[in-house]
Amino acid sequence: MADELVSGLLKETDLRVVLVTATELARKARELHRSATASASLMAQGLSAGALLASLQKSDSRVNLQLECDGPLRGLFVDADTAGVLRGYAKNPLVTHVGSEGEYHWRPVLGNKGYLSVLRDLGGGEYYRSAVELESFELAGDLERYFSISDQLPTRVYLTVLPTQANGSEEPLGLVAGMLLQPLPDGDQDAFRALGDRLARDFVPAVRAHAVHGTTALLKALVPQPDLEVMSRYPVSFTCSCSKDRVKRALLSMGRAELEDILAKEGQAEADCHFCTTHYVVSGEEIREILKGMAQASS
Repeated sequence: MADELVSGLLKETDLRVVLVTATELARKARELHRSATASASLMAQGLSAGALLASLQKSDSRVNLQLECDGPLRGLFVDADTAGVLRGYAKNPLVTHVGSEGEYHWRPVLGNKGYLSVLRDLGGGEYYRSAVELESFELAGDLERYFSISDQLPTRVYLTVLPTQANGSEEPLGLVAGMLLQPLPDGDQDAFRALGDRLARDFVPAVRAHAVHGTTALLKALVPQPDLEVMSRYPVSFTCSCSKDRVKRALLSMGRAELEDILAKEGQAEADCHFCTTHYVVSGEEIREILKGMAQASS
């Protein structure tokens, strides 16, 4: 099953539905960061949520989802664009312990205090950030509260990470999916509430039963109404935009004195990407070339 995001519209009731499957995306993030089970599961939810948020953006823009908390996870960060390219990291990828199922399941991971913030690219170099304190300490619930407070828009969010069995062993990130339901400005509020409550009951069983058949098939199983129209669909993937050239540009912005100090003390510069964990080394010769270019530009 390829990871994919599908957006649809219920035309008779003016309700927007967005569904994302993100199993391989979540597993790649786990592999890159060598994440333990609790960190990997919350990161999977965060990546799914980031894809849903990005789908609401105008074309060619980005959205950042940030969670900060006083629990052992400490927080996570997701960067997503409208083409389905995502990346992210947890501040502590090594958290394993969660609570029993129910209201306090994620409290051992998230702690007792924190906030959720979203940075939206409005285009033209303008950005908008808004945040809410964690209240439910469950990502889907706090995202619903974010939409209610920040956008004054009733929204239902469903996120799930289901284990599966393969070759006699359990895969904790067996099926990863997320869904968002919103009324458009003239949307039927009664229909929104009724469908929202039904999806709360049916989402997890439907993911378990239909996700293997693809994202569009899953959406149609979740929302079987004949007026459902699929508006867009595109693949989602964990892809990082870091490069050695970007590291060099960052060094260039540091200024001549600081670069000369690094060259004298370290002999080279090193950097690690938070998102994909790639380790970059800029040699002394390359630093000298940067310094030479700076001297020529200033002469």
